[in-house]
Amino acid sequence: MSETATAAESATRTPSGRVALAAADARIPLGPLDGRYQRAVAPLVDYLSEAALNRDRVAVEVEWLIHLTSHRVLPGTVELDADQQAQLRAIVTGFDAGSVAELAEIEKVTVHDVKAVEYYLGRRLPSIGIENLTSLVHFGCTSEDVNNLAYAMGIKGAVQNVWLPAARALVAKITEMAQTNRGVPMLSRTHGQPATPTTLGKELAVTAHRLGRQLKRVENTEYLGKINGATGTYAAHYVSVPSADWEQVSRSFIEGLGLTWNPLTTQIESHDWQAELYSDMARFNRILHNLCTDVWSYISIGYFAQVPVPGATGSSTMPHKVNPIRFENAEANLEMSSALLDTLAATLVTSRWQRDLTDSSSQRNIGVAFGHSLLAINNVLGGLDRLDTAEDVLAADLDQNWEVLGEAIQMVMRAEAIAGVPGMENPYERLKDLTRGQRVNAARMQDFVSGLGLSADAEARLLALTPGGYTGIADLLVNHLRD
Repeated sequence: MSETATAAESATRTPSGRVALAAADARIPLGPLDGRYQRAVAPLVDYLSEAALNRDRVAVEVEWLIHLTSHRVLPGTVELDADQQAQLRAIVTGFDAGSVAELAEIEKVTVHDVKAVEYYLGRRLPSIGIENLTSLVHFGCTSEDVNNLAYAMGIKGAVQNVWLPAARALVAKITEMAQTNRGVPMLSRTHGQPATPTTLGKELAVTAHRLGRQLKRVENTEYLGKINGATGTYAAHYVSVPSADWEQVSRSFIEGLGLTWNPLTTQIESHDWQAELYSDMARFNRILHNLCTDVWSYISIGYFAQVPVPGATGSSTMPHKVNPIRFENAEANLEMSSALLDTLAATLVTSRWQRDLTDSSSQRNIGVAFGHSLLAINNVLGGLDRLDTAEDVLAADLDQNWEVLGEAIQMVMRAEAIAGVPGMENPYERLKDLTRGQRVNAARMQDFVSGLGLSADAEARLLALTPGGYTGIADLLVNHLRD
């Protein structure tokens, strides 16, 4: 840096002399979800961002105020008219960038995010003509009464309106591929070695079925909530208004938000439902990760051909390459998401005595965990859309591995022995000697079958059998995806 650099320029430089990027532009993102991948995860911002959390906090406070007045829970209160209720709810629907900035300014003074929300709402009551109800804002609430409900609403919205639709679209795509390829024979590889053939469609159906089961678990998530005071005892509620049935007030309010009432809590809602949800999502991630590694491997041996994207670069130095980057990217993001979901599931079920703040910091990463999963789902969808099944490669691979019929032959020999056909002793050992550690072509296999002394029907069945025809009812098993 020159001696003529101004003080302002100096202030924006690091000790190494480089420009401090954060000082130059505070909007520069730290993480990839807010930078490189922002477009892919943008739908989650409306549910799991800090701004969305604050909007939902305002929504909880507004609905609590309306609930208390509508049911005249406190003596002396009257029900708000329809216009007043609409104006209160407009505070939520009109929550925007200016609202975010105003809340931030209030929080600089309160040094407390939920208290800032209370003051933010209180400022708006005079314009509605209900400034006399300022004391009713946040009535009987501890911060966690508002927070747990706001988080539950945001998470429910993110799951039902963003994550589940994307996950369902992915499962539908895999199901479609399973149906299309249900009759395409494929050599199996157990332990990485040639094994009893299957069909490509049946193997894809296995994954679709596994993922579908996890979706059902996520779809059945119970989103719990509580509003019962500082230690879950309604102590402040009953000492201030002993005539009210506070449990019923609490339950009807929470159920009115579309959540499930949790009757027994400490200061915090116990977050067990969150842990259950995150475990199910992490399991979905890991099954999808398994698909990514399998598809990547099938691409590497030529079972799938990748359709090139016009203008795209596969390798910076090798122009012939079309790399399976979408599946590799998905693997990494699934691992990141699952690690975060595992941590959240493990952390959120524990709170010291009646309250500690570990959950406060942990829950701020929910959006990150969802974002990496959503990004991975989108990448897998894009990758699958660019695949063509190379049926000729699949067929050639099967034709090179006639030894996999060894299982079929020895099982027929066992059945023949039971039926009393002589000379069927030691079928496993005889096929092991023929096939283990060596390739067997069609002619050699058929010569072996012809010399076994099988019944005419059994011999005819085996002589007509090929690796590509030895797939059992694999194509019919795909029908289970309709169940």
